[in-house]
Amino acid sequence: MNKKKLLILALSLISLTTNSQNKWFQDVKLSGYGMIQYQGQDKKDAETNTFGLRLARVALDGRSHDHFYWKVQMQINGNTHEKMAIRLVDLFGEWQKFDFFKVKAGQFKRPFTFENPMHPITQGFMSYSQNVSKLAGFSDRTGEQPSNGRDIGIQIQGDFLKVNGRNILHYQVGVFNGEGINTKDNDNRKDIIGGIWVAPIEGLRIGAFGWTGSRAGIGEKNRYAISAEYAKNDWTFRSEYIHSQGYGEDKTKGDKADGIYALCIAPILKNKFHVKARYDLYRDQKSWGTSKTFYEIGADYLFTKNLQLNLEYARVNERTTKGEYNYNLVDVELDIRF
Repeated sequence: MNKKKLLILALSLISLTTNSQNKWFQDVKLSGYGMIQYQGQDKKDAETNTFGLRLARVALDGRSHDHFYWKVQMQINGNTHEKMAIRLVDLFGEWQKFDFFKVKAGQFKRPFTFENPMHPITQGFMSYSQNVSKLAGFSDRTGEQPSNGRDIGIQIQGDFLKVNGRNILHYQVGVFNGEGINTKDNDNRKDIIGGIWVAPIEGLRIGAFGWTGSRAGIGEKNRYAISAEYAKNDWTFRSEYIHSQGYGEDKTKGDKADGIYALCIAPILKNKFHVKARYDLYRDQKSWGTSKTFYEIGADYLFTKNLQLNLEYARVNERTTKGEYNYNLVDVELDIRF
């Protein structure tokens, strides 16, 4: 084959590859955000006063071929003493041809609670609630690695019963390793997690979630959550109760835990300036002697849709500490999106 024919063949292959990529990869988007934080507390014998980088994320997502969505997301933690300062948090694809039946596979958020899948900025407060953090896979009670509420598995979900152009019923159920992100199943027993909610009026949803599974070295875990949220006209009210049965990393602390939070975010200037309050309780052994409660108030201001300033004050009651149970905490965050 002469050079001319080789050149024609090479150009033809490039053309075919380009056309194929145009069909398979559409609307590819690069995005991300960073959260810069100052936090101080006067807890006895554990005072802090520090600036920090809460986290930064970079994501690439898009659509490929017909009705297929994909996403890859990396996270960089400011706390570089952690075992995984840089980690892969999302890597999944989802077939989305039908509203009532979608299939997702890979590493992604566990389908447990309303708050878990929310964006860290739009979630509204200086951190996810304690019950979600401890019982949905952020800093989980079982001692699994910090996983930002995610796991590896496969899930189906959908919306149906459309009334006046709005679906009023949603379901989701998945099968997961049960070990958190970037980890194989170490006990060959899968976690099954699911939820269902109804949306009887615009802005309101009421749901229930269940989770059964196990973790290597810890044993069985069974959890449920009851959730309610009303979000409309820039107002948000949300509350969730979570109950867990199953030993944590320290088996001397019993096999039950629970927690509840209730919050309100109210607009002073719509989509610009908000005030907020949250009651956040977690009981590591489902007893008041092991409770930790945050009474929080705060505000946020959006300079632009990509730049937000947050200020919070919390009075904390921590019953497991010796002597002084109460202390104060202040959190200031600057959130940047791109």
